[in-house]
Amino acid sequence: MEHVTGWKDIDPAWRGASVALGNFDGVHLGHRSVIDRARRPDAPLGIITFEPHPREFFAPDALPFRLMSAETRANRLARLGVERLFTLPFDAELAGLSARDFAAQVLRDGLGIAHVVVGADFCFGKGRAGTAQMLADFGAEMGFDVTVAPLLTAADGAVSSTAIRQALSAGQPVEAARMLGHWHRIDGPVLHGEKRGRDLGYPTANMSIDGLHLPRYGVYAVKVDVLTGPHTGSHDGAASIGVRPMFGENRPNLETFLFDFTGDLYGEHLSVALVDFLRGEERFESVAALVAQMEADCARARTALAGLGAYAPGTGQAQ
Repeated sequence: MEHVTGWKDIDPAWRGASVALGNFDGVHLGHRSVIDRARRPDAPLGIITFEPHPREFFAPDALPFRLMSAETRANRLARLGVERLFTLPFDAELAGLSARDFAAQVLRDGLGIAHVVVGADFCFGKGRAGTAQMLADFGAEMGFDVTVAPLLTAADGAVSSTAIRQALSAGQPVEAARMLGHWHRIDGPVLHGEKRGRDLGYPTANMSIDGLHLPRYGVYAVKVDVLTGPHTGSHDGAASIGVRPMFGENRPNLETFLFDFTGDLYGEHLSVALVDFLRGEERFESVAALVAQMEADCARARTALAGLGAYAPGTGQAQ
């Protein structure tokens, strides 16, 4: 997938794409329905999105809410066959454009799109004054096609990022995956930690979860893709999300133990999929009790993952 940041001075070869436009936080099934409507045999499939998320720009001190980092979102979009990713820096200039100016300056003049798809609830422009219907009107005037996708509704309600966050907060990754159409993933580089896991016989890959909506603290069965370096490939594992209360630390992070793996992963990028919630975070009376529980957690995780076979949410296939 090709990636460009910005909307000015774009290579002419990038013009003419058929794009889905939105934040796509989580890239859930509702987003997928928008993206699928942008697929055309005569144009590259593209995505227009924003970084930072507009909500982060307008409320920088709000609690973290994002389901995905920019890296995780890009990785998921690439898996869906997106060919061109346009990331627009959401700054004061972009936020200040009227709905008409956004359509004219960004979509028509800057990116030269041929076709754009948005959800029925899409709003854009200064003060969120632009609606999906206004965009359709601008497109007819300015020479690009517009498709408005209806909101996707599941049997028990609308598929939304809010509902997915609620499921993750409750320790229900399977319910979140039902709405996502894929396992909820956390992607990023492996960071140096205190190396306590190695000393306990369970070396872990430590990753930051800063800026993300926090799933319920505890231990999960996970599927791990090593994305970079000499050890690229897929592994099963067990992961802990939390603040490590036994050691007096309070900055949340993700620590993942890969089954049947040896090698150095520092600095490499991993994608960790939360598959099953095993238990909540606990404080143990002794290191021996912690190690015994880690052994039991890994056994439970192996059993849970073995039961999946090739299953993946939304497809019935591995992903």
